[in-house]
Amino acid sequence: QVQLVESGGGLVQAGASLRLSCVASGQAFSTYVMGWFRQAPGKEREFVAAVSRTGDSARYGDSVKGRFTISRDNARNTVYLQMNSLKPEDTAVYYCAAKGGFALADASEMYGTWGQGTQVTATS
Repeated sequence: QVQLVESGGGLVQAGASLRLSCVASGQAFSTYVMGWFRQAPGKEREFVAAVSRTGDSARYGDSVKGRFTISRDNARNTVYLQMNSLKPEDTAVYYCAAKGGFALADASEMYGTWGQGTQVTATS
């Protein structure tokens, strides 16, 4: 089973960019669909993006389309989330997650492995 560690979060002003990274250890990273979710205080966990095993297809939540980009480097066992034009409403703990199969699922219950999360705060 894969283990996940996120990094790259921080405190930025609205309009800035951040890139999150999630490094996987364990077996066969390239056999997992990878996703990013976020959870703000008092809110449910929200789907952000998912990327296919090979990185050739991706899916995004409506609130981040056109601003965020998910990618992966299977040689480095790493998935990235490039976040541009950050807004205060993007403030949340961001989680990396892994699932088997091929579907780019947006439901958190489809993902079996989670990282510990990294805090992103965008101030106005």
